[in-house]
Amino acid sequence: MGKSCSKSLFLTQFSLQITHTRSLRTAGGGAAADSFIALCRQGHLKQAFTAHFSLISWDPPLVSHLLKACVDSSSLSLAQQLHSIITTNGWSNIKFVSNHLMSAYAKLCRLETALKVFDKMPERNVMSYNIVIGGYIQSGDLGAAVVVFKEMGERKNSATWNAVITGMIKNELNEEGLTLFTQMHSNEFSSDAYTLGSVLRACAGLKDLIKGKQVHGYAMRLGLELDLVVGNSTSHMYMRCGCLTEAERVIQSMPLRNIVLCNTLIAGLVQNGCAAGALETYHLIKRAGFRPDDITFVSVVASCSKLSTLGQGQQIHAEVVKAGAASDAAVITSLISMYSRCGCLDGAVKAFEERGGAARCHVLLSSMIAAYGFHGKGDEAIELFKRMELDGVKANKVTFLSLLYSCSHCGLKEKGLQLFNLMIGKYGLEPEVKHYTCVVDLLSRAGCLEEAERFIRSMPVKPDAVTWKTLLSACKIHKTADMATRIAEEILKIDPQDSASYVLLSNIQATADRWRDVSTVRKQMRERMVKKEPGVSWYELKNEVHHFIMGDKSHPQWEEINSYLKEVMAEVRSHGYVTDIGASLHDMDSEEKEHNLAHHSEKLAVAFALMKAPDSIPIRIMKNLRVCDDCHVVMKYISMVRNREIVLRDCSRFHHFKHGHCSCDDYW
Repeated sequence: MGKSCSKSLFLTQFSLQITHTRSLRTAGGGAAADSFIALCRQGHLKQAFTAHFSLISWDPPLVSHLLKACVDSSSLSLAQQLHSIITTNGWSNIKFVSNHLMSAYAKLCRLETALKVFDKMPERNVMSYNIVIGGYIQSGDLGAAVVVFKEMGERKNSATWNAVITGMIKNELNEEGLTLFTQMHSNEFSSDAYTLGSVLRACAGLKDLIKGKQVHGYAMRLGLELDLVVGNSTSHMYMRCGCLTEAERVIQSMPLRNIVLCNTLIAGLVQNGCAAGALETYHLIKRAGFRPDDITFVSVVASCSKLSTLGQGQQIHAEVVKAGAASDAAVITSLISMYSRCGCLDGAVKAFEERGGAARCHVLLSSMIAAYGFHGKGDEAIELFKRMELDGVKANKVTFLSLLYSCSHCGLKEKGLQLFNLMIGKYGLEPEVKHYTCVVDLLSRAGCLEEAERFIRSMPVKPDAVTWKTLLSACKIHKTADMATRIAEEILKIDPQDSASYVLLSNIQATADRWRDVSTVRKQMRERMVKKEPGVSWYELKNEVHHFIMGDKSHPQWEEINSYLKEVMAEVRSHGYVTDIGASLHDMDSEEKEHNLAHHSEKLAVAFALMKAPDSIPIRIMKNLRVCDDCHVVMKYISMVRNREIVLRDCSRFHHFKHGHCSCDDYW
């Protein structure tokens, strides 16, 4: 309080001194001005006033340095007192002074006051309008900024165009921003590096490679292609458009590189399916001396998630803690997802709880709810949602999507439907296709196939291929071949090259012993050149990932693995296991079917893991396709006979096998 009064009294005295001072510029004026500016930049406002008040009296524009110092020190009260001095001494008529006063108010989030200064200006210039436009954009009122922009007519300069274009793109109006950029270019105004960076990011958002290349060429003509902002945005644009080679070429051409460029490269590699390359790049940038930041960790943890490499993920988690990034919500969310996708639900819970308390947000909660659902813990997911409501954290569409997913994978049909209605009724959220697909899954898994089909056909949004495929998968579970044929036709109308639908339909027909129909489906695949995705299982051992494919003998320890698998299969048979030859969906004799089933990729992977992994460590196997019924039964037997915990992730969910039981309760 005393300090504030002292400043106020001082400013009043300063105003009176200026009013009565008639000092003339002297030979030492330049040095005095430099001293004054230096004091302002250092935040020493009182010293600047005391030492140089006479200087300001004959050079009022120097007040701009005081106003800038007010902004730097976030001092609204001092800016308001300076405003009084400016008005008292009649300096409001000086455009330069009024512009800086407006700018100070706008930057101090007092746009309304800045607009009052603007309205009282007897004469304005382009800078005056640019400050108003910038203020509107900063406050989030892009519409008002555009109105002022249009009112300016021919008075615009490059800064005017740049500000509005950047504002549009920041507000995700990418098309509009690009259109305005084209108009700017046709009016022969030049862009700066920041505008080009924004325009390139708009091209990235739209994945418009043609326009992106044109903007890149324009940047080269301006000589700005080596600017860090432009270079980062250019590489990001190429990454988003799937052009990895071009993006890497841009990064390599940069004379200087920073962590932002490195983050662009790592994130781009992850987004384009090169998770292993992202991890390699991460280790390279560390060796080069770059210090990872929160954004780096989000991307590199995501790469571990995609590769399902728990060991490397745990190492990076330790680096996150060491770097002090363990409090960042985005980093923790990525860690929860990584642990979940690597089959380590306990790790996900621990990462979540360590970030707990009041610092929780709906993103973290939604991520943890999804992790519970993926691992068959529907009750825990619902309980967490209840805690979320009690804590006053508002659920969004992502939260409800995770909840619906959890219910559909745990057979909680009625609870799932209640949550769907709650989302619409209480929370006023409009469901998207994914939410409707979860409801279809709820109904389908519960055996209500006809109801699920009626639900799809009555949806207010157009169903996509995934929605129909969800019902088709249920047709396989419930062995409804006729409905499957009808549903498959709907999918192939949307995506004629969807290999999974052909395979699903073929499998359903095979289960019903309709081998002629199976031949017809496979013939269609050949004619349309649709290739089936091979089943691949993988297992991580000491940070090295081992892949297994049925019929592929390229693994260096194939003979040993095959021999050990025979021992394991003989052991489970002695405890009651009988091969489910119905799980082999090929028209061949029983012996051939049994041989094929015995060499499914997940069985090869688990045999290798049993050979190599210590007894105390859970075996975590990943598979790209749905686990077959026979393999599911075998895993239960192995977990019982060998007293081993086995975690198997397929394309649908996680299966935790322990003591002869699976967490999915045979519901998947």
